[in-house]
Amino acid sequence: MVDHSLILENEQILLRPMTREDFPALQAIADDPAMWIYFTFDLSIGAEFEKWAEPHFRQERLQFTVLDKTTGKIAGATAFGTFSPRDQRMEIGWTWLGKAFRGTGVNQNMKKLMLDYCFGELKLKRVEIKTDVLNMPARMALLKLGAVEEGVLRSHTLLTHGRRRDTIYYSVIEGEWEVGTQWVWK
Repeated sequence: MVDHSLILENEQILLRPMTREDFPALQAIADDPAMWIYFTFDLSIGAEFEKWAEPHFRQERLQFTVLDKTTGKIAGATAFGTFSPRDQRMEIGWTWLGKAFRGTGVNQNMKKLMLDYCFGELKLKRVEIKTDVLNMPARMALLKLGAVEEGVLRSHTLLTHGRRRDTIYYSVIEGEWEVGTQWVWK
């Protein structure tokens, strides 16, 4: 997988590997159960937060803590995971932001940094992103980013409160992403 000490940043945000010391600040902005209707864990519950974070500490995915450099505050989390070296593809996901950071450009900036790294440094052929088919804000953000909607897997994933989601896949493939463009989403 990727280097678990990787740090990515631009003028607005910093992505650094999550530490257990980040948990109190992350949990403070994850305290609203309504945030987790499209998610596999309810991170407003301490035990659920721990379960969600464990794959990072087993190095099964690289979970970043997202810092908003304009405020100096932790904004949320995002990750690299499901890496297939043979197929030269990886998934970006496990992304969430505290309410104060939604619609501020943080999500677009972190996705740009991650896609630049995937295509510029790792030379991947494909990056996948998936979400709940009902999560229209996430879907619109992915389309705005330039990801291509691919299709829906029905009854694919168990979510919080026992609901099964239909998962919609998006991707960006080599040649569709211009690495290194100097812009910051606002």
